[in-house]
Amino acid sequence: MAEQELKAGTWKIDAAHSVVGFSVRHMMVSKVRGRFETFDATLTVPEDPTQASVEATIDAGSINTDNGDRDNHIRSADFFHVEQHPQFTFRSTGIQAKGEDFVVTGDLTIKGNTRPVELTLEFNGSTIDPFGLTRAGFTASTQISRKEFGVDIEMPMDGGGVVVGDRITIDIDAEFTRQD
Repeated sequence: MAEQELKAGTWKIDAAHSVVGFSVRHMMVSKVRGRFETFDATLTVPEDPTQASVEATIDAGSINTDNGDRDNHIRSADFFHVEQHPQFTFRSTGIQAKGEDFVVTGDLTIKGNTRPVELTLEFNGSTIDPFGLTRAGFTASTQISRKEFGVDIEMPMDGGGVVVGDRITIDIDAEFTRQD
């Protein structure tokens, strides 16, 4: 049974049980969804969990939209320019309670551009697994403008609109293990 307590300590993300996903409007009529296959994060929790901090990295080249040609184009200089900017980073700058959830503020860097972001965070509880590891789960989401991060390719459509929207929704399901 999950507890509603986050114990002090250093926590590492369990990538095998976590997802860093996104969605973006495509052709003005649907959404393309994808995820990043390779990422890392460390959560540092002092005695007062509202003073917790997180640092994360995402391998930009690990993008997976289930379409190899599209993924290769996104890795190119038109979008992420992975050759020059192989990682995205996030470093939290604060956390505030918001009802039963939280808002985590931080600096997100994509393609060499750093901007402040706010993630809505839900703490899903903690538990001890059959191997004696203490685990904690979180769900987080935010929206960003890709153009604000230098991913500013314009692909207009003949009838108006664009092929790729500007607003990116980021959804994260993260499971961390406490490092003893």
